Amino acid sequence: MTKECLECGTKLVGRVDKKYCSDHCRNAYNNKLNKDSKNLVRNINNKLRKNYRILNSFSLKEGKTTTTKMKLMDKGFDFDFITNLYTTKKGSTYYFLYDLGYLPLDNDRYMIVKRE
Repeated sequence: MTKECLECGTKLVGRVDKKYCSDHCRNAYNNKLNKDSKNLVRNINNKLRKNYRILNSFSLKEGKTTTTKMKLMDKGFDFDFITNLYTTKKGSTYYFLYDLGYLPLDNDRYMIVKRE
């Protein structure tokens, strides 16, 4: 019984449990297999990175600053993409992207904070 490469169909020689004839075929096979899920993850990570860069572009004094919703939106900030939420004992909810977050205030203003 001869086995064939899962990617290109070439006859395999060597170990009994061998599945691919080369690293190239192994990578090509796995890239095809995971293409859809990788696109989704890549797109989400790109949006998270962009949001983080936007928050990081504001200069913080003592770990915080304020800005307007319009300034965030002008820079391309997407409020749908965050990494976690933090709710204080008083009930305020901070939206975080890794160690940078924002707190919605009145009149479309936002306080940007850095977690220590």
